Amino acid sequence: MLEKALALEDRRAKYSVPALEKALDVLEYLSEQAIPMTQAQLARALKRQPGEIFRMLACLESRGYLRRDPETGGYSLTLKLFELSRTHSPYEELLTVARPLMQRLAEALRESCHLSVLHRDRVLVLAQAESPAPFRLSIEVGSLHSPLSTTSGRLLLAYLGETARAEILSQQPEWRRMKNTARAVILKRLDKIRDRGHERADGERFVGGLDVGVLIGSTSSAIKAALTVATLKDRDGPDLDAMLPHLLDCAFTISKQAGLRQEET
Repeated sequence: MLEKALALEDRRAKYSVPALEKALDVLEYLSEQAIPMTQAQLARALKRQPGEIFRMLACLESRGYLRRDPETGGYSLTLKLFELSRTHSPYEELLTVARPLMQRLAEALRESCHLSVLHRDRVLVLAQAESPAPFRLSIEVGSLHSPLSTTSGRLLLAYLGETARAEILSQQPEWRRMKNTARAVILKRLDKIRDRGHERADGERFVGGLDVGVLIGSTSSAIKAALTVATLKDRDGPDLDAMLPHLLDCAFTISKQAGLRQEET
């Protein structure tokens, strides 16, 4: 696993295209920040000279990916990337099927649930159905999260092939900082998730948070997603074990209706 991750990093370095790398750095950083930024601010954030990214910004603006505010000089993303992603999104059918079923699940459990996928090296929240309860936990649709420190992320990593998993792990800063013993613990946890068919966490990201998630699709599915209930502890529960059958049933129905391959039993 470690050798494959290192080989993938070497291959990326060998075939890198500096000009393209700069343009992608600009787009990805503006996407993460979600606020307009000037050429000087971008240069500082990306550790580049202002002159290095001037032509990148001009090109991206002329192609319609960026818009420059004439008063402040700040650059922001246009809707072009969103339009491109929507034109051939592989998730449209999945979302069409999943949304009403997720809403029924949220109403039955009186807990919010969300659907996530791996997007590059991050977990992307695609949809959420909110609990009808007055107090509930909400996850922002479109938000990006670490695959190592989230229930959805570990679940999706557990069902990836070895090469794909190694590539994603090699891009995680926390993974690169870990010693081999800590990495071995993570890999063992991923194996256990795959064996039992679900993942859960208690107070992982904040005190009082509970999560339980299951896979939509299967190991062999071209598209995989995580269906996760995120909730808050109170003195009466909730009982994750009681929720799990409902979650599994919902994931199975979504997989079947969306035409995704399912694990043989």
